[in-house]
Amino acid sequence: MMIALHKNARTTPAIRAEMAASSDTAATLALRYGVSEGTVYKWKGRDNFHDASHTPQRLQTTLTPAQEQIVVELRKTLLLPLDDLLAVTREFLCPQATRSGLDRCLRRHGVGNLNALKPKEPKEPTEPHKAFKSYEPGFIHIDVKYLPQMPDETSRRYLFVAIDRATRWVFVQIKSHKTAAAARSFLNALHKACPIKMQKILTDNGKEFTDRLFASRERQATGNHEFDQLCQALSIEHRLTKPRTPRTNGMVERFNGRIADVLKTHRFTSGEDLEQTLMRYVALYNHQLPQSALKSKTPMRAMKDWYASHPHLFVKRPYDHPGCDT
Repeated sequence: MMIALHKNARTTPAIRAEMAASSDTAATLALRYGVSEGTVYKWKGRDNFHDASHTPQRLQTTLTPAQEQIVVELRKTLLLPLDDLLAVTREFLCPQATRSGLDRCLRRHGVGNLNALKPKEPKEPTEPHKAFKSYEPGFIHIDVKYLPQMPDETSRRYLFVAIDRATRWVFVQIKSHKTAAAARSFLNALHKACPIKMQKILTDNGKEFTDRLFASRERQATGNHEFDQLCQALSIEHRLTKPRTPRTNGMVERFNGRIADVLKTHRFTSGEDLEQTLMRYVALYNHQLPQSALKSKTPMRAMKDWYASHPHLFVKRPYDHPGCDT
């Protein structure tokens, strides 16, 4: 059995009981057990031979128990901070009260944490994120991402990104300028590379895509923008997101987040190194990375499945690279 003894104790409960029961003199017992006569007299006058707690039975506090109860109730009712409660206590209860003593009092009574006493406001239910509406291949999201300037470059460049909503297939190009001419050139290259018959394109309201925003004011797009004119020539419907709502074009924003992760985790030596890395990642994304949104298929695999069931949605047969890169 474990016996809790004081660190300076010279006797055990058994020896103390022997001293209390013995009829020998205190001097004899002190000599026998190696203790003082005062220790012998102490244990002879007791019935319990275990060490008692050395914690004071009555704490030396400035406030009386009644005053402490008043302080606790003020804390619970008015939710006063410690300094404000100290001022009230000194003014009406006890002028000698100290800040540290009041804090210990609150902690002893379980009201030391003011935030735990405040009623919690019910959280407003948040609407779950809505999944994208199911579309057939041909609805393309387009956006532009700023690229970091490399040591061998005199200015930063821009990554034009296009992603098909149904298959998640991605096409990218790096441009030196973020202009209407660059956007038109990108759309031309996308039209040649995409095996899907593009029906709709969704972009934001940047000047490279539309003239909808003019002098900080919103107006209807005129249709005379270079990008709009090319969309009309290719029989593609050009849709615009609502101004200042980037989540509307969230699908391409998510892919841009992937690109941001690549930029953070790689160190590039030149602009060419950056471009080659991004192109390798896009090829890996399209051909080798399964996605949960596509039921564990790669974008190219999803595109080929769509081609098998809906060939009329395509202008040419999707081509898949055989095997992994070596």
